[in-house]
Amino acid sequence: MGSPQVSPFRGSVSIVLMNIFTSPGRFTLAAAALAGAAAAFFAVPALVQGRTEAAPRAVTPRGALGADETANIDLFRRTSPSVVHITSLGVQRDIFSMNVQQVPRGTGTGFVWDDSGHVVTNFHVVQGGDGARVTLSDQSTYDAKLVGWFPDRDLAVLRIEAPKAKLPPIAIGTSRDLLVGQRVYAIGNPFGLDQTLTTGIISALNREIESFNNRTIRGVVQTDAAINPGNSGGPLLDSAGRLIGVNTQIASPSGASAGIGFAIPVDEVNRIVPRIIRDGKFVRPAIGVSAGAPQLRQALNLPKGVVIVQVGNGTPAAKAGLQPFRRGNRGEIVGGDVITAINDEAVNDLDDMLAVLERRQAGDTVTLTVWRNGQTRKQSLVLAAPE
Repeated sequence: MGSPQVSPFRGSVSIVLMNIFTSPGRFTLAAAALAGAAAAFFAVPALVQGRTEAAPRAVTPRGALGADETANIDLFRRTSPSVVHITSLGVQRDIFSMNVQQVPRGTGTGFVWDDSGHVVTNFHVVQGGDGARVTLSDQSTYDAKLVGWFPDRDLAVLRIEAPKAKLPPIAIGTSRDLLVGQRVYAIGNPFGLDQTLTTGIISALNREIESFNNRTIRGVVQTDAAINPGNSGGPLLDSAGRLIGVNTQIASPSGASAGIGFAIPVDEVNRIVPRIIRDGKFVRPAIGVSAGAPQLRQALNLPKGVVIVQVGNGTPAAKAGLQPFRRGNRGEIVGGDVITAINDEAVNDLDDMLAVLERRQAGDTVTLTVWRNGQTRKQSLVLAAPE
């Protein structure tokens, strides 16, 4: 028989047991040794096993929560029922049955706009999807219908059929009176972790970022509240729990929060969303001109503004007598008009002009400031719906 295996804690017992079977003549002595070892093992378990008797520590009373903690808790309780989790869906064909089914493409955040079931989120959250599902704070889930969108401001509106009792609209604030240093809160679903609250301050105002169709979004709110993938489309709130922005982008080389997040100002949201709900899209009224590239303005040493290179037939611009820059019969450039202001609001480029027009509607009368050949004039026209 091979050598006996010795246990770390019961080595002496194992050896004695082996001796019982290999040396019958010593049975009495071995039995006595075994009894002694067992008694020693069980008599002092604390010493052998390294355990000591212990009782739970007494709990130290913490006292009342701080005023700021109480305020944070109250804000979350009041506002979180208005925040939803959005799952964008795509269509996928099963490789075995060839059946088509919807599968998750990504997740984001949104918030309840009204008790009719309208939900606001970012355009890029639902972009390219074939459907969406909205999960409310009580974890009930509803299929969502896309009402409309406005990519220039990265906004979209969904609608769900849910009981009004489950649809508390978020409180609306303003963004025109925000101050750097003001405390803000973000509620969202970063990395799919729903109903997550983060806090911070307004780090800067009037930032400019690019939308997903390369249009400039102006007046953007910058915050250091932690915003990560999945927070997109969620609310940025002031200390009263009012919506002051829609979280849209982060500045980070790693794709995670680096303390620089951006939110679309609520004044823009409150102007655009009702028109999306009404029309199914955001319709910008038209003047009826095409703008030249910035390089053309610089090459011709023209003033800042929108250089007109084409005027559509029958458009407001044509009726008002606006003229485009064009080539003459000998190849020379024939001077045309440059729009430098609308209703005395400076227009430095095409983005400026589009931003001004977005605040108007078809049928509104505006006054253009127009430069031509060194002369400036005022020209009124009636905005039209785009064709």
